[in-house]
Amino acid sequence: MTSLFESQAPRPLADSLRPASLDTVVGQGHLLAADRPIGRMVASGRLSSMILWGPPGTGKTTIARLLAEHTNLHFEPLSAVFSGVADLRKIFEAAKHRRMAGQGTLLFIDEIHRFNRAQQDGFLPYVEDGTVILVGATTENPSFELNAALLSRTQVLVLNRLDDAALEELIQRGEKETAKEIPLEAEARAALRAMADGDGRYLLNMVEEIMALDANNNDQPLSTNDLARVVQQRMPLYDKSQEGHYNLISALHKSLRGSDTDAALYWFARMISGGEDPNYIARGLTRFAVEDIGLADPNALLQALAAWDAFERLGSPEGELALVQCVIYLATAPKSNAAYRAEKSSRTQARQTGSLMPPMHILNAPTKMMKDLGYSKGYEYDHDASDGFSGQNYFPDDMERSRYYSPKDIGFEREIKKRLEYWAKLRAEKGGKQ
Repeated sequence: MTSLFESQAPRPLADSLRPASLDTVVGQGHLLAADRPIGRMVASGRLSSMILWGPPGTGKTTIARLLAEHTNLHFEPLSAVFSGVADLRKIFEAAKHRRMAGQGTLLFIDEIHRFNRAQQDGFLPYVEDGTVILVGATTENPSFELNAALLSRTQVLVLNRLDDAALEELIQRGEKETAKEIPLEAEARAALRAMADGDGRYLLNMVEEIMALDANNNDQPLSTNDLARVVQQRMPLYDKSQEGHYNLISALHKSLRGSDTDAALYWFARMISGGEDPNYIARGLTRFAVEDIGLADPNALLQALAAWDAFERLGSPEGELALVQCVIYLATAPKSNAAYRAEKSSRTQARQTGSLMPPMHILNAPTKMMKDLGYSKGYEYDHDASDGFSGQNYFPDDMERSRYYSPKDIGFEREIKKRLEYWAKLRAEKGGKQ
């Protein structure tokens, strides 16, 4: 119940500027426009249950509230952080009575990923029979945090982090609401948007803080340096145990593969500044050296291991420079996944061919019986050949010769390719299997 004096109480700027209609929500046009998923639902007056997945401050709660208003559903908000099974039972019971009276319920569950699998299973009957329209909000990847049964009954909609234009729109709304211009130089204004890191709520809180400073006799607009002193910069979003952990190591790996040194350094810096364990990064760099460079530059693996060893000896932050050096080396090295592909294809054929025996001539014969059975008979010692190559067959007798390793014509693999072609020529001349 609203008190007599509630309207006179101070309200945070972010709350004052909370959108009153879906068309005033910034940055999510890909979902809210008339021809987009949520826009089409609202136009038809029929909502389906959904999961809103996106970073903090992108409008998940606001969208859920406005959906209820636009479709005349009772809005029932719940936080998975502070609620349990008993709260859900009460809500579902109330929703049943409401439904009998002709009104539907939109159940909004913030941080829905905090509910365990059993609790998530508890939603299913009520979502399935339409007792509630479920709108869940999460900052975590639903495919990791929500069970398959719940995901099959909902539509996952991805909210974007707010871009620079959307953040500027929010600043202008703040200026209009307070009837004053934020006291920032142009560069500082841009820096403020960057500090927000796509979070509209955080941006408006900073705008309010700067407005309060201006009210305390600050006559000159703030420069970028002034801004850094008075506003706490937000730490980058990075959860080293969740999806951000895998997204950024993937970005680093693919930047290295694409020989984009500067992008690789950026993702490395993002991981370090986010608190990632440098040993995890060193492990990823070592894997990259063998998977994506291989014998195109055999020194890549040595560089990765040396950098890892240097970090362990020096510690942080000095040892991180060794990892930076490794990132640069790997990004600028010639790339080949020939060894990786060879391992995959040889392993596949090894599974398919089962237990084929090696040819008799390459089996050792330590006993007389084994010699009598033909073990080692006909083996030619390669070092005795004039060219050091016998050309004999080393595959099983009942198996066609296969080629797994195809080196690229790049880096050191160019030399390996020449050797393989030379041996293939000799093998053909000597009548060995091709």
